[in-house]
Amino acid sequence: MMDFNYIFLQEFGYILAAILFIFGLKMLGQESSAARGNLVSSIGMFLAILVTVTNIINPILVLVAILLGGSIGALFALRVKMTSIPEMVALFNGFGGLSSFFLAWSEFTSTSEINILILITSLTVFIGGVTFSGSVIAFLKLSESLKSSPVFLDKFSRVFLITSFIYLGFFTVTVLLDLFNFGPNLLAVNDGFIVLLIVSILAGIFFVLPIGGGDMPVVISLLNSLSGVAAAFAGIVISNTALIVAGCLVGASGLVLTLIMAKSMNRSLYNIFFVGYAAPKGDAQEVSGEVKPISAEDSFLILESASSVLVVPGYGMAVAQAQHVVKELGDLLEENGCEINFGIHPVAGRMPGHMNVLLAEANVPYDNLLEPKDINPKMSTVDVVLVIGANDVVNPSATEQPGSPIYGMPIIEVHKAKTVIILKRSMSSGFAGVQNPLFFKENSRMLFGDAKESISKLVAEFKDKY
Repeated sequence: MMDFNYIFLQEFGYILAAILFIFGLKMLGQESSAARGNLVSSIGMFLAILVTVTNIINPILVLVAILLGGSIGALFALRVKMTSIPEMVALFNGFGGLSSFFLAWSEFTSTSEINILILITSLTVFIGGVTFSGSVIAFLKLSESLKSSPVFLDKFSRVFLITSFIYLGFFTVTVLLDLFNFGPNLLAVNDGFIVLLIVSILAGIFFVLPIGGGDMPVVISLLNSLSGVAAAFAGIVISNTALIVAGCLVGASGLVLTLIMAKSMNRSLYNIFFVGYAAPKGDAQEVSGEVKPISAEDSFLILESASSVLVVPGYGMAVAQAQHVVKELGDLLEENGCEINFGIHPVAGRMPGHMNVLLAEANVPYDNLLEPKDINPKMSTVDVVLVIGANDVVNPSATEQPGSPIYGMPIIEVHKAKTVIILKRSMSSGFAGVQNPLFFKENSRMLFGDAKESISKLVAEFKDKY
């Protein structure tokens, strides 16, 4: 009776944790409830951990491990700069995959006979290994520690990735044959599993290695989804309800986000992960023209007379940590009778929602954040666009040059506005490595320098005059 009650309470705890996960995830979809949603999800995870720990032979050791890991994670999270959030997210995805990898490996070594769970265990190892090593490569790319790989290595990577899937299929067939007594014994399966461990790690490396910087937001989203799938499979292996539910939620939401990100770039997942940005075609136009620099004082005069201003932030704003001073400038423009909005491209920055997070930190109203489909139809009526460190997401080559590598990618069409002021440190191309003809447009002006310093000068000009 006591065992029955304990099992009932345990399962009830897992179900309650799952409900908290679902409600927390739903609340994350709204800016007003996002903070509460994060808290609700955290409470659900704490409950799941608590219930799980009570069912472990040596809970003290597990609690010590949780305390140690939590402390290390909290230390990294507290010390990380906002500009490094994408790298941290990528790395944390990797550690999630690594946890599933080791858990499944441990379960396999304790197996004394062939059963159907071996297939799930093997799949968990493969997905976990791919997630871990792929996330490490994504981390290195996002931190710009790893540059673009040679063409021959990219081609080899795709061949190896296909070979990895073939081997996974071969190993699956081997297990099935042994399961029905038609094939090799457990020893042969063990040998094949060791090879699978190595193949999974290498597959993750060669999966992410050829992918360009412009596609990194999609990659991070997919790796997040894979970490959830690996966790769900790991939950099946150890019969843990909370892990299954949490993994399924992360996997499903990550996949949906991945599809949304790919759609926003007008590219298929196959194109992103197996083709990449195409090389420029022969009919691609050379970007040339005269750059027209502008000072902060002259920019102020233009902004002062504007009745509508659109701010388009990018990674440059994150680097300069200019979100707070951007909010201050927006407030001053509103006080001056100007309509101020923010154009947010889904892949701006280096991770999904990067710009939304930065602007939310600065208390920019959510209603003022507009997607490309909302702002592009009325772009010609906008007096001034401030492009703050964005590049690829405002590159008119995507709509004007059929030979361009990014042709067809939806952008924020700032070149159609009356005046465009671009805040950049230099004339360098964006993360995708594609030159931007926007810099040479007749209605474009370049405000060179650190974005935060430049906007601070604009703020000072408004305060001095008013």
